[in-house]
Amino acid sequence: MATRVCVVGSVNSDCVFAVTALPRPGDTVAASPPSTHPGGKGANQAVAAARAAALVEFVGAVGDDNAGSRLRRHLQDNGVGTDGLSTVAGPSGSAVITVDPAGENTVMVVPGANAHLSLDSVQRALISGCDVLLMQLEIPVPVALEAATLARSTGATVMLNVSPPAADPAELAGLIDLTDVAVVNESEAAHVGHQVPHLVVTLGSRGAHYRGDGVTRRVPAPAVAAIDTTGAGDVFAGVLAAGWAGGIDHALPRATVAGSLATLVAGAGNCAPRIAAIDAALAGVTPEL
Repeated sequence: MATRVCVVGSVNSDCVFAVTALPRPGDTVAASPPSTHPGGKGANQAVAAARAAALVEFVGAVGDDNAGSRLRRHLQDNGVGTDGLSTVAGPSGSAVITVDPAGENTVMVVPGANAHLSLDSVQRALISGCDVLLMQLEIPVPVALEAATLARSTGATVMLNVSPPAADPAELAGLIDLTDVAVVNESEAAHVGHQVPHLVVTLGSRGAHYRGDGVTRRVPAPAVAAIDTTGAGDVFAGVLAAGWAGGIDHALPRATVAGSLATLVAGAGNCAPRIAAIDAALAGVTPEL
């Protein structure tokens, strides 16, 4: 039976520039003409979970601009339920992304409608009906706290991608207390430590590490020629949520493979692999005790 995943998070319109090198303070670098893609950590994770065969509902906010209509359609086209996607006055969220020839990136985010998300009765009902609640920190932390409290009350697993970690320390601590599974990269791990039952640390091209239930696991990533790493961590989190019910030895290799495959596609919104591609790439990827 497919896992019911509810993603409460951000949705953005990404403007992407390919650059000769990532700019440092004071630098001027050459760039390609910009391209526009759907994005936002929440939307990326929702699409990844849906492509990995989960039943996904999205709770978030877009603006009443043309971008909002495009972002809603993008989610729907990928099988993500949008009954929980509200429309607010003003612009949708946006981001400016630079990508260098090695696929590394920098991201600047304008919250837009994401900053105005609040939960109504329809959105609360979607959260109450899920098996896994997946969130990030591109939405107001009080909203994430409310969603986590509701999900906990109905027995759902609360999974938090602690990214970006720039939240009020007291609010973040309260959210961590309600989190079952924290997904972080190596630098974000310092904000979580051993405060959660399940800690998953992404290691980029080196794979991922898990600690929880008295066990540890390390999954190496398949070698790929990365084009763009933007969104790879989001894909990892979405696929992890989709496979969580199958146990860590099922979910972690799938998420690791999916994150690697995501780097082969430019842009974040459409980089998530389909389930068949994940299955095909799993051969030879084995968790290490």
